[in-house]
Amino acid sequence: MSTIGWRDRLQGQMDPELAEEIDVFENQVELRKDGRVDERVFAETRLRRGVYGQRYDNGQRHDGVEHRRLEFPSGDLTKGPETLWDAPGMLRIKVPWGGLTPLQIDVLAELAEEYSDHVLHVTTRQDIQLHYVHIEDMPTVMRRLAAVGMTTREACGNGVRNLTACPLSGVCRTEAFDVTPHSEALFRFLLGHPDCQDFGRKFKIAFSGCADEACGLVMMHDLGAIARVDAVDGEPVQSFDIYVGGGLGTTPHQAKLLAGRVPLGELLPTVQAVSRVFARLGEKQNRNRARIKFLVSQVGIEEFGRLVREEREILPYDPRWTAHLEDGLPPEDPARALDTGTEDAAADPAFIAWRANNVYLQRQPGYAVVTIPLPLGDISSGQARLLADVARRFVGDTVRTTVEQNIVFRWVRLEDLRDLHAALAEIGMADPYAETIVDVTSCPGTDTCKLGISASRGLAGELRERLAAKSGELDEAVKGLRIKVSGCFNSCGQHHAADIGFFGNSRKSGGRVVPHFQVVLGGEWQHNAGSYGLAVGAIPSKRIPEVVDRITNQFVADRLPGESFLDWSGRTGRKGLAAIIEDLKQIPEYEDDPTLFSDWGNPREFSIGDIGVGECAGEVISSTDLELSFAESIAFEAQVALEDGDITRADDRAYRSMITAARALVRTELPDVPEQDDVIVREFDARFVETKRFQDRFAHGKFARPLLERHASGRPVATEEHARTLVEEAQLFIDAAHACQIRMAGATSATQ
Repeated sequence: MSTIGWRDRLQGQMDPELAEEIDVFENQVELRKDGRVDERVFAETRLRRGVYGQRYDNGQRHDGVEHRRLEFPSGDLTKGPETLWDAPGMLRIKVPWGGLTPLQIDVLAELAEEYSDHVLHVTTRQDIQLHYVHIEDMPTVMRRLAAVGMTTREACGNGVRNLTACPLSGVCRTEAFDVTPHSEALFRFLLGHPDCQDFGRKFKIAFSGCADEACGLVMMHDLGAIARVDAVDGEPVQSFDIYVGGGLGTTPHQAKLLAGRVPLGELLPTVQAVSRVFARLGEKQNRNRARIKFLVSQVGIEEFGRLVREEREILPYDPRWTAHLEDGLPPEDPARALDTGTEDAAADPAFIAWRANNVYLQRQPGYAVVTIPLPLGDISSGQARLLADVARRFVGDTVRTTVEQNIVFRWVRLEDLRDLHAALAEIGMADPYAETIVDVTSCPGTDTCKLGISASRGLAGELRERLAAKSGELDEAVKGLRIKVSGCFNSCGQHHAADIGFFGNSRKSGGRVVPHFQVVLGGEWQHNAGSYGLAVGAIPSKRIPEVVDRITNQFVADRLPGESFLDWSGRTGRKGLAAIIEDLKQIPEYEDDPTLFSDWGNPREFSIGDIGVGECAGEVISSTDLELSFAESIAFEAQVALEDGDITRADDRAYRSMITAARALVRTELPDVPEQDDVIVREFDARFVETKRFQDRFAHGKFARPLLERHASGRPVATEEHARTLVEEAQLFIDAAHACQIRMAGATSATQ
């Protein structure tokens, strides 16, 4: 089992077990190339080593930046080749708790230049991704990473993903204590651990130093630990509150308290016990139900806690459980910590603006944390090399990535701020918009992700550019808002936890497909992602900037003194919020505004060909379109009922909306289908679920399940949590029905 640790990363040593595993992977690559390993087996093997297939658009990312141009076999270039033998893929590199050194940044820059597209991408889990890497080059890249203490092991696949933590850990003014040593110890302990090799799905862990701030976003994780300090017999005692069962994706769940005041020495064995319970009882067959949030929801948090305690009692002792409490991490640059200074008061306007947004005063007097924004999470290899040199000059090995896709420098002396700003400005990295509304977060979307529906990076880039251009005019209450964009329902951009979130979907109009984004309002970033927003309507992608303008302008006009966006959106209500953007949902005829029929940064039209021209020079609106529109109205009623606390009505409206959407599809083949729910569900199941027409190859039937299970139960949900889940699932069901209709129309057009 690997023992790679922080000292290994500092000293540039390659962990022997990781080296051996890379050798094994290289052999598997050769065997697969010779056809002696099944593709499905090899897929799981490579995923556990951080190797992904990716989507292609012939070298053109939708952010408008042209990268290495690639030629592929004939076929749909937006989906790319079926295997990694036809074209390069993506390599994800773990960066536990975000910790980086200048040496590691140098090596990453070299690898991006030699094997990738000269771009390092920081993810919303503090990872680094390299795109367009050839499969044959992966072992070499892995070895060069391992030489500086970095690993891709279990960065993907059904295991423990990168372990995240607050980038301010150890220097935060409000934290209980520094969670970094515990994060590092748990990362080392779980990496390759046999108890974590039989999960049905991925497992994400986060640490937070306090409960009130955003920090590690514990509440949206499979498992999270929040630091606390309590007085016991007059002495401060450190411990963790451990939460389980959180997650975003198609059905977001808030994590639940598993155990409070867990002693530091019990952290690792408790997580090990959770892992064993999840591996033993978690779903294995249906991937859509295989995350731990579904297991916790199924058995209940009390029973799950009992199972974990029972498992903990039988665990064989492991000395690594407490080794880090005696060893820990070396102090960050202790010599530097002895020096203090005073800040240079003389400054130009650019420096003042940068300092206002990008500088956080540490709890250690005389020092600050500086955030370096990376637009869309990207940094070029050239900039990375220069940034590593700047880090050596000002902060040494105290660099970290963040879940908002940025980089932070810690332990910056206050008297060095002006010089640091000048150094960053010289390399084009002194953007003064860190952690403001301009600092938009986005997943890769249709640029490289096979699941992408809409161009999340293209939209995020457009929003960032527009908001930056008018940043001086923005109200102070608006400047602090968070915007997060996902290219599909899976919430890799964390749209559920944003003030203003968007996730990609599509709609049909006149035989053409129109890229859309669902608008999600009222999520809470603070309190470790304390609550999630709900969708208020799907809007054509090209109109989303206007959505942002309308929502923020209305917020400024209506807010009470000191009122937050979260409170304002709750007071305004779903009906009121939807009314602000209602007219933007309407899709004009193609001739009136063809721009709506293409996505941001991609000139190609989302067209499947005309499916019918109406009489009298007017379009005939199909009954399917009308029924799906009606289903959306019913789903919105469910959201309003949920907001009003009417659980019974929320359940009924969510269920009726899915029945209506299912009936719309069934009627395309059985126009006279009876109105009985039993008949509709039976025909929908037989014609669309069993035939797999209701899902694409990535959905695996997940959107049909809520209707089938709710109908089979014959009774309404019992709790607000279950009602909220059903309401979310109903909207996704309708989105899937729209997509199914589009695919059917495309198939019909192709045969004519």
